[in-house]
Amino acid sequence: MKILVQQIITGISVGSIYALIASGYALVYSLLDFSNWAHGEVCMLGAYVCFMATTLNFMPYWLSCLIGIGGAALISFLNEKVAYRTIRSHGSPNMFLMIAAMGLSTTYQNLANVIWGSKFKQLPKIFQVGTINLNGIFIGKTDMVCLVVSVIVLVALLLIINKTKFGLQVRAVACSSRTAGLLGVKIDKVIALVFLLAGALAGLAGIMFGMKYNVYPTMGNVGLKAFIACVIGGLGSVPGAIVGAVLLGLIETVVSGYISSGLRDLISFSLLIIILLIRPSGLFGVDVQEKA
Repeated sequence: MKILVQQIITGISVGSIYALIASGYALVYSLLDFSNWAHGEVCMLGAYVCFMATTLNFMPYWLSCLIGIGGAALISFLNEKVAYRTIRSHGSPNMFLMIAAMGLSTTYQNLANVIWGSKFKQLPKIFQVGTINLNGIFIGKTDMVCLVVSVIVLVALLLIINKTKFGLQVRAVACSSRTAGLLGVKIDKVIALVFLLAGALAGLAGIMFGMKYNVYPTMGNVGLKAFIACVIGGLGSVPGAIVGAVLLGLIETVVSGYISSGLRDLISFSLLIIILLIRPSGLFGVDVQEKA
């Protein structure tokens, strides 16, 4: 029983990292109705920016993390400003946005491989590697930190979306950008701020992923797991993305612990296919009026 509890806590920790990325996916999808395939690479670049900052001996680690988060937010903002907004201004269909995102994804992966090489990089540990003993239940310190930080950030994100003027504007644009524009909402500004926010969440996820595992050019593929989480919860729904991410993290961890780690990805993508076949709108059944 204690082993199962350990697996569950670890799964929630992994799922919380997925949730940070999935929330960014959901926010962007709720506004522009396209899947931002470059979002995982923003996560990867944020981790690399943090790693580069840590190589400066005078730089405290907490500041390196903030620089990594800020770097990811800036890259995400530039993606929207330079690529996506230009395509939207030409009145092109959303498919063009997805093609551009795929191009950015491949470009960033290859760029990271050229600049930093294919070898794994390790972010510094903020404390000595070890476990916390909770009445015979051993939880990794890194898992616990990732879980606590993610919960705090995700709760803050939900409060921003549901309790602030900015969140109201996001929900208005998600429901009808045309109507929101007529009511005085600056559509481009809202979209730009959402990309900044999504990039910051991805950067934080990348740093925690790098602390837990390693930093490498293809680590952005974790974005595929976040996308699966969005599909499970319902594309365009931030709460749905969070629930889907936690559920996916739990399933992967339990499968790895009790069956085989080699089947983890197989189970994840099989779940994606099943959800698309049985309930394409996701567990939360999100429609246009309920986005964000």
